[in-house]
Amino acid sequence: MAQGTVQVTHTGTSRWRRRTGEYASLAAALEAAGDGDVLTVAAGTYRENLVVLRAVTLRGPEGSPGSVRIAPVDGVPLTVRASAVIQDLHIEGQDAAAPALLVEEGTPELMDVRIVTRSAAGIEVRGGARPTVRRCTVDNPAGIGIAVVDGGGGVFEECEVVAAGQSGVAVRGGGRPRLERCRIHHASGAGLSATGENASLEAVGCEMYEVKGSGVQITGRATAHLTDCDVHRTTGDGVTLDTDAVLTLADCRIHDIPENAVDLRSRSVLTLTRTTVRQFGRNGLSVWDPGTRVDANQCEIFDSTGDYPAVWVSDGATAVLDSCRVHDVPDALFVLDRGSRVDVVDSDLTQVRNTAVSVSDGATAQLDDCRIRDAATGAWFRDHGSGGTLSGCTVDGVQTGIIVTKGADPTVERCTVISPAEAGFYVSAGGRGSFHHCRVTDSGGYGFHVIDGCRTTLRKCRTERCARGGYEFADAAGQEPGAGPVVEDCAGDESAGLRPPVPETAVQTANRSPGLLGAIPGQRSTEQEPQVSAPGPDRPDRTSTAVLGELDALVGLESVKREVRALTDMIEVGRRRQQAGLKAASARRHLVFTGSPGTGKTTVARLYGEILASLGVLDKGHLVEVSRVDLVGEHIGSTAIRTQEAFDRARGGVLFIDEAYALSPEDSGRDFGREAIDTLVKLMEDHRESVVVIVAGYTAEMERFLSVNPGVASRFSRTITFSDYVPEELLRIVEQQAEEHEYRLAPGAAEALLKYFTAIPKGPAFGNGRTARQTFEAMVERHAGRVAQFAEPDKDDLTLLYPEDLPELP
Repeated sequence: MAQGTVQVTHTGTSRWRRRTGEYASLAAALEAAGDGDVLTVAAGTYRENLVVLRAVTLRGPEGSPGSVRIAPVDGVPLTVRASAVIQDLHIEGQDAAAPALLVEEGTPELMDVRIVTRSAAGIEVRGGARPTVRRCTVDNPAGIGIAVVDGGGGVFEECEVVAAGQSGVAVRGGGRPRLERCRIHHASGAGLSATGENASLEAVGCEMYEVKGSGVQITGRATAHLTDCDVHRTTGDGVTLDTDAVLTLADCRIHDIPENAVDLRSRSVLTLTRTTVRQFGRNGLSVWDPGTRVDANQCEIFDSTGDYPAVWVSDGATAVLDSCRVHDVPDALFVLDRGSRVDVVDSDLTQVRNTAVSVSDGATAQLDDCRIRDAATGAWFRDHGSGGTLSGCTVDGVQTGIIVTKGADPTVERCTVISPAEAGFYVSAGGRGSFHHCRVTDSGGYGFHVIDGCRTTLRKCRTERCARGGYEFADAAGQEPGAGPVVEDCAGDESAGLRPPVPETAVQTANRSPGLLGAIPGQRSTEQEPQVSAPGPDRPDRTSTAVLGELDALVGLESVKREVRALTDMIEVGRRRQQAGLKAASARRHLVFTGSPGTGKTTVARLYGEILASLGVLDKGHLVEVSRVDLVGEHIGSTAIRTQEAFDRARGGVLFIDEAYALSPEDSGRDFGREAIDTLVKLMEDHRESVVVIVAGYTAEMERFLSVNPGVASRFSRTITFSDYVPEELLRIVEQQAEEHEYRLAPGAAEALLKYFTAIPKGPAFGNGRTARQTFEAMVERHAGRVAQFAEPDKDDLTLLYPEDLPELP
């Protein structure tokens, strides 16, 4: 399109000035115009670098939006240094070192401007400029969408960043913009970012989505306030805060996030009010480091798609949840490390697959007037120095109400545990704890079960209708005189009555399910917690044939079994060739496991290590399972130390890195994942005979991980893909579980299970084998509720599972 003419309408009244005029270039028109004049630009393409120095109106022709293109070869297409009005222009820039539209002074108004460019920034506001920008769009796949820097500010209303090669909106150097009803999407960096002291960002009614980094990133003492905003469909975390950042979220929605919905550390402070967090792949709230704090009021965190706690507080951080709801998650709240603290008031923790509240490594939790419902474990105080207070709480419909182990010493006051499948309160392995005015009703096991001579204090507690008895105390053999629980003014209505502590040899203790003392999921060491019962004799070393037999007994995984057997055959033949004085092929033993959760990757990794140990390839064959958080530190140098420590723990065995792709996120500039990879590659080379490394994760993500890290890819011999289980295989897992626990499927139950597994949603939350096991556990629970009503159930009543015992489809 050729360049047109520019008509200037003069508003001045001086007789010697022409009221109108036409100019052949925009530069000439701007030179001739005075404050208040209107410059109407004819349709065309203008290859000029424009500078607006007066309070004029610069606009395209009415009824032809986008017909005026400002498109110079290089430099800044349009610079504004006055309180001008810019309207209905199309701006194109090509200079990677300059912005397309630069606002440096004044309070201009920019309306209906479209910027399509490959510049350093689409719009840049700096200095004392305070523009009002309305209905403008920025398409800049090469740089920042909107940059507000060096003290700039202004208001952006109903604007849209449709593409950005870096951050959608970036604030630094004391910039202070306000965004209203804006949309930022398809950015390769953060959606909104603010960094540096005095930088501030306010957003109301905005939406950030389809972002390859974090949806919102506040760092380096910057502050931000978001109201009624949506953050969703990011590749990185939903919201990231680091290094003294301060953020307030009110009435916001964060969802569909593959990583942490909110991650904050290094003394950052977050205030959440009436905000929902859902469909997150890792933690809903991830809070780290001394001085870091979250205050959440009337918030809801739910519908996790991963296997991590909804709220994770560690390394001395603090979190406060007031009138909040956490539900439909693997674990609700994990607080760990000395100095870490969580205060939860008048909140609901429900539909929790594992542990609602876990306190470990010297951390503290305070729960007041809270309700925990439908969880495997209500609260678990795990080890020495861990404690806090539960006051006025209700725990309902759990496997075990409250667990205290390994020297933990909480205070539990006026709490009620209703209908636990096992114990209401369970103390073992040196746990302590004080229980005052607590109550257990309708327990399937004991009300209070204290073993190992634990010095627990029970005062004015009461039990009602506990199937195995209200109180059970079992001293450890050889316990010092005077040790054991202190029981004062407690009562129960069970026929067994309250019995004093007696030697363990005279007490029949309750059976416990294998999941009662499972490990902390995902974040720290994933080695299993020791069982509280006395250890049995060591299992003798097994031959490779025996271990392969266990592998063959696993349901499905036929291609996996063939791959592992082929590897085993190669290693065995190589060993025999060496014994015969022949050269043996150097078989790389490191593997890549790909597939969905619950397909048996960890189980096969454990068996693989045992096979290699039986063949003499590894000294021990044990499995050490880690994830990104176990390897990547928060400070320079700490990552190498963590990775080295994990590798040392795995010496002689298998180092299993779950979700290994998280070490190399697409937005990797803000962490030390690369350092973990480099350290790991070097260790694999230096100690190639002592440790086998297996990296695992979703198929597509692992392919990307290996493609961007050729140094890692070259260390692995082959990739083994774990396919999802088909309904028939899921049925077989349930049948195995039933056989193991002495249950049987009644006529029609197998067919009902097949229909159930065919119809169950196979989305990101689907857990394959884990789903099958959870289905069996749900059937057992519904069976128990049904049979408990029988006056005298026979053996069939106690063992048969019927179609009606199946849970509802999720």
